[in-house]
Amino acid sequence: MLALGMFAQAAQAVFVNGVAFLIPELQRTHGLSLAHTGLLVSAPTVGVMATLIVWGGLADRYGERAVLATGLGLTAAAGLGAALSGPLWAVGAFLLVGGMAASSANAASGRVVVGWFPAHRRGLAMGIRQMSLPVGIACASLTVPTLAHDHGIGWALAVPTSLCALAALSCAVGVVDPPRPARSAAAELGMLDNPYRTRPALWRIHAASALLVVPQYTVWTFALVWLVSERGWSAPSAGALITAIQVLGALGRVAAGQWSDRVGSRMRPLRAVALAGAVTMGALAAFDAADSPWSIVALVLASIATVAPNGLAFTAVAEIAGPYWSGRALGTQNTGQFLVAAAVPPVFGALIATVGYPLAFAASALLPAAAVPVVPADDPSRDTL
Repeated sequence: MLALGMFAQAAQAVFVNGVAFLIPELQRTHGLSLAHTGLLVSAPTVGVMATLIVWGGLADRYGERAVLATGLGLTAAAGLGAALSGPLWAVGAFLLVGGMAASSANAASGRVVVGWFPAHRRGLAMGIRQMSLPVGIACASLTVPTLAHDHGIGWALAVPTSLCALAALSCAVGVVDPPRPARSAAAELGMLDNPYRTRPALWRIHAASALLVVPQYTVWTFALVWLVSERGWSAPSAGALITAIQVLGALGRVAAGQWSDRVGSRMRPLRAVALAGAVTMGALAAFDAADSPWSIVALVLASIATVAPNGLAFTAVAEIAGPYWSGRALGTQNTGQFLVAAAVPPVFGALIATVGYPLAFAASALLPAAAVPVVPADDPSRDTL
């Protein structure tokens, strides 16, 4: 179940986040500005954001297997449409629809993993599952820029399309929904009650996570073009570095999850990695302003630190919400994150064009610093699942 949940989320990540690696080719062949390419690459993210809670509610009601197989199948169909489209407006429309279907993987794959692991192993398991996002981005960075440059955007989009189709088939065949109490028993235990009325920690975790996503998506979206345009790297070399960075980020998520299991807290590690994200993004801004080669090292460290919080927050939200609300709660969690993430490419693209990369990196460092006091002081109960 862990492997299938990872595969589903990784395929979704290649579709939603891999479009960012088309930016150099879009600029080269279509003459688009960084702000305009940012609008196009944010289309799948906007689609994801629009339907996360809906898919989460469907997972709460009908189970994870049906949601994963249906949603990823529809994503593959939209990806095929985008790959075969000519005009960029049509590509963007299919990417938007694909993102709306791809959001099925977020809550459902998380529920599969959380539902099958006990609390004292859940942080590690979810950390492993959360590896799927950086691994998916690593796959995209390794394939999409080269395919786009050599064969065009259509062939580059064939990568996420194929992966989503295979993930849909795998989930339809292999996923088994986690056990949970019958609805009558759950009602007696209060599991059907709305946790947002009694657990204010949920709102604080959502708010902190929304702040933490800004530096994460700033790095993911602009690292490749920064390396190429500001550091003089070739696109394949920059893609190879980002691939290695994403692998390290994936391992960082596993380490953060295991740390939370050992200390019996999700919130203390979350607060620590938020602070690390602020420090490393600030270092990236300073070294880039000084035109120092250490800016590459800072980019690596910032990339690792900014992806570490996701698994901790995701696990805590599912634990608080319980088996009959975790789909909607995880959908709400991701909606806030993707709402902010969708704004990052156009906003920071325009900011970079106006004030340059160093000040843009410095601005993104302020958000994780602001998230530190927002993280709940008391760790929520981990016994609700």
